[in-house]
Amino acid sequence: MMAPTLHTDRLTLRPLVPADFEDYAILMASERSRWMGGPAGTDKAWGMFCTEAAGWALFGAGGLAITVTGDDRSVGTVQINIGPLFPETELGWQLWDGAEGRGYATEAGAALRDWAFGPGGMTTLVSYMDPANRASARVAERLGGRLDPDAKVQDEGDIAYRFERTAA
Repeated sequence: MMAPTLHTDRLTLRPLVPADFEDYAILMASERSRWMGGPAGTDKAWGMFCTEAAGWALFGAGGLAITVTGDDRSVGTVQINIGPLFPETELGWQLWDGAEGRGYATEAGAALRDWAFGPGGMTTLVSYMDPANRASARVAERLGGRLDPDAKVQDEGDIAYRFERTAA
């Protein structure tokens, strides 16, 4: 499956391109990446980036660059993670430095969640996170996620927010 391009009021979510990697690598090398298994060097960051991009071909879901409509430079990524590294299908997001606090993660997460529950054909998603990552937890809550204490988590100590497709 080809990665879709999704639009919201302010954002365009488009397939990842090599030019997005520079900012991705900067984030993954920073202390902010501790929530995502970092800090990570270029090799690990490249592997993670390629996993997001290749997910569309392998699993029919993956990562999309978050851009402000009219400006093709990415401000972060939003992704549906599937595969052997994830106990369940995960909805995730990350923003580059300077892009936080503008509602981009919530807006992008809502668009990809809606795609997953519509054209993507999924019925449930989880978002894994460290319980100390309150900013990400607030995004999950704004997206309608509910803490699921019974969910199998990706990393010991993580929590999971669950999203369920609602009947139309």
